Amino acid sequence: VLFLQIVHILNMTSATIVSFLLHPEESLHSLQIRIEFETGISTGNQELLLETGICLDPRKPASQCVIDGVRGWDSYMVYLFDKSKTVYDGPFASRSLSDCVNYIVQDSKIQLPIPQLRKVWAEAVHYVNGLKEDYSRLFQGQRAAMLSLLRYNANLIKMKNNMVSASQQLKAKLEFFHQSIRLDLERYSDQMAYGISSEKMLKAWKEMEDKASHCAQAEDIGYLDEQIMSLHTEIVELQKSPYARRQGEVMESLEQRAIDLYKQLKSRPPDHAYSDSTDMVKIIVQTVQSQDRVLKELFGHLSKLLGCKQKIIDLLPKIEVALNNIKEADNSVMQMQGKRQREIWHLLKIACTQSSSRSLVSSSLEGTASTPAATWLPQSSSGIVPHPLSSMAIPEDGEDFVHVIEENMNYLELFSSILQEARQEQNNSMMVS
Repeated sequence: VLFLQIVHILNMTSATIVSFLLHPEESLHSLQIRIEFETGISTGNQELLLETGICLDPRKPASQCVIDGVRGWDSYMVYLFDKSKTVYDGPFASRSLSDCVNYIVQDSKIQLPIPQLRKVWAEAVHYVNGLKEDYSRLFQGQRAAMLSLLRYNANLIKMKNNMVSASQQLKAKLEFFHQSIRLDLERYSDQMAYGISSEKMLKAWKEMEDKASHCAQAEDIGYLDEQIMSLHTEIVELQKSPYARRQGEVMESLEQRAIDLYKQLKSRPPDHAYSDSTDMVKIIVQTVQSQDRVLKELFGHLSKLLGCKQKIIDLLPKIEVALNNIKEADNSVMQMQGKRQREIWHLLKIACTQSSSRSLVSSSLEGTASTPAATWLPQSSSGIVPHPLSSMAIPEDGEDFVHVIEENMNYLELFSSILQEARQEQNNSMMVS
């Protein structure tokens, strides 16, 4: 008997406790099937929470519901919620009265012998204590729901921060891309009349600019940010609510009064005296009324908690979609940037090739044609010409892109100068020829 594992599950939808004897190595899914049979809540809609607000892991056995050790094992609860419901219809009916207690409640002035009255009042004290314990268990269930909500909220905040960070990076890259492509188009227009031109490339660049403007829609996450901030404010208000704290002080006071009355009766000698139960019945009635009030407040607060939790569950997929859209737009912008830079270097290659072929016509201009190239591309100490883009700083996540944009503009100015110089060399060669 000592080695048996029994799990007590408090059904928060009905305020009733169901207990199960766990079989050795029983899976959680097997336990959920038994819970569905007892409560009518399908396995897909069951949410089983520990007191810490942690949801039971379906990969672990059902024994995770039972705490280790002997102390407190019989009072440890697992709280069952129905995920298909966000509004709970509490308060529920109080526990039923025993026949003896119901007898004095029906007629509190009836005279009973002291020995018999002791037994009746003992059951009355037990009933008052039971009402207080019922509220305590339900409050612990509400607290588990609050802790679970806070865990969901922490995950929401983490995803929101990732989304905002990705959006800011996309915004910076789009600003970088727009400024650089505008300069490219301006320099291309300046040299198009007397230099190298390509209608296909010009059309592709303008299409890139339009596509980048379309990518800017992915960085618009204001509507999600507003919903998250509103939900966060609502959760903070729920945490500050007095209903988030224990409201059973009145019931505890009534329980102590009932215990004191019973002690006074117990101290009386067991003679042939008789007494009524007026004072004890007053305490029973006040305890029932107090429980109705606090349970109404508790289930109203619990419904708000579950409503916020459902809002978070609905928001998480939307944030995932927004993150994916931002990542796709980011990749698209970087691909367009790389493609345009490759095209610029291709233009430079064509211009240099044409200039070199023209310079072969006159040997007197051969040195002149090669000299500017040496000044345009500075050599390192080893004599190897470094790649012009190798000195550009690569920003880390969230770093300011202003410095990088300025460096990119300098390189674009350099490309334009190279094209103009190459074109001038070509014209000089043609005149000499």
